Amino acid sequence: MTGFRILLAAILALMLGYTGPVIVQHGMGLVPLFFAAIGEMGWQGQFNVDFSCFLILSGLWVAWRNNFSTVGLVLAPVASFGGALFLSAYLLIVSFQVRGDMAALLMGSRRAAALRG
Repeated sequence: MTGFRILLAAILALMLGYTGPVIVQHGMGLVPLFFAAIGEMGWQGQFNVDFSCFLILSGLWVAWRNNFSTVGLVLAPVASFGGALFLSAYLLIVSFQVRGDMAALLMGSRRAAALRG
């Protein structure tokens, strides 16, 4: 679990370190650029569609992991729009809440307990 937490912390630091200067340099105008690339039907657009699918799956997983509770439904769009910045922070925090139990981290404590019988 320590190695996983180090990876999550590194991803979080990388994303914070990269996103901050991009916002300062280019502003918050990601959405028009993102969809314009998709409209061009090039490789950047293909990547953006692929990435969007991963973001949707990430949001769905966060909602499922939280048993589609109010918290899960609130976090789902945050996960979908927040990408690796959100997911790395979320998983890092949850890894401490579940005390290193990887099954509980991935499935939620209730499902992990049911799996164990």
